[in-house]
Amino acid sequence: MSTKSRAIDAASTAFARRGFAATSLDELARELGFTKQTILYHFGSKNGLLEAVLIDGADQLIEQLGDAVAAAPVGWPKVEAAVRSAFALAISEPHLLGLLREVSRLGPPQSDVVLELLGPLVDDAVASLDAGMDAGLFRRSDPRIVLVSAYASVTGVVTDAGALTAVGLELDLRVAAQLRRAVLQFLRAALVPAGAYPQAQ
Repeated sequence: MSTKSRAIDAASTAFARRGFAATSLDELARELGFTKQTILYHFGSKNGLLEAVLIDGADQLIEQLGDAVAAAPVGWPKVEAAVRSAFALAISEPHLLGLLREVSRLGPPQSDVVLELLGPLVDDAVASLDAGMDAGLFRRSDPRIVLVSAYASVTGVVTDAGALTAVGLELDLRVAAQLRRAVLQFLRAALVPAGAYPQAQ
């Protein structure tokens, strides 16, 4: 793996776990075994490193979520595929959803970068929800409200370690499966007319 890729991977995890402000380039360089100047050579600044991290993270999200959703038919199967893929990412690449949460907390201009990068994925999701509503597979509502509710539900339950600890839980495969079922049941109740699909597993 190249020096640049190693820095992006390490920074992604650090920003997600410790927060952007609490992560110093000196500390990051020490963890990686090279100098702060090496990071600055590749990215120019801490903000430049964050932008590279966001581009890399968005690419991963688009690839994994996009592929999973594209393969599913319109309606509930597409929603279920998106949620299952998001939870799979939460287990395999927990820093990605944590990074999204951190960037949302930072606000503009960082959050604007993410919105632009993920814009096509969001537009596809809105179009898919609209298509499901037009076909009578979903109750009619504002698809953007549904999408932001789903996003908040998924990122909230898998990235807020404090909330999980407060109720005596730790994120592992078993708990992730239970949380995934709860999110799917919530979305199914909000979206799907009674009897339209089998109960979510």
